[in-house]
Amino acid sequence: MKKFLFSLVVLGGTVFSSFSQTTPADKGRFNVGLELGAPVGDASEGFSFVIGASLKYEHPVVENFFLTGSAGYSNFRIKSDYKVEGGKSGFGFIPVKVGGKYYFQKGFFGEAQFGAVFSTEEGMGTAFAYSPGIGYSFTDNVEAGIRYEAWSKDGTIGQFGLRLAYKF
Repeated sequence: MKKFLFSLVVLGGTVFSSFSQTTPADKGRFNVGLELGAPVGDASEGFSFVIGASLKYEHPVVENFFLTGSAGYSNFRIKSDYKVEGGKSGFGFIPVKVGGKYYFQKGFFGEAQFGAVFSTEEGMGTAFAYSPGIGYSFTDNVEAGIRYEAWSKDGTIGQFGLRLAYKF
């Protein structure tokens, strides 16, 4: 898995640098977001909701298209009727993803990302992540998006998520 992550970082760096001379005058932007999710499938049996935060960078490539890179923290909250060793109330994960974002028309965009998710719990390991979604930029600084996100490793953990973000 370490080779996969290293390859992902090298690929992302190569892609970002290869477009550095062909990008529009607009500079890339960071944004920070609050994330809320509803577990789906098997995950909905043991978890009630997901809460987290993320930092994302958007790099312009051509008109209306941006390459994205993001990292964050998500906590899957355990349903109250389940007892977990140590009295834990949730499980933490750190998703790291790259992808693309395309603005269809004023404000509306589609986005797809993939990458890896690292568990903060001992022995849970790393999973492959993918997340297609859509959203809307209300102003130059505020946007909201919805997505389906899945993490695959010996099965799939999925969620429908909402991200509210502020762009710098």
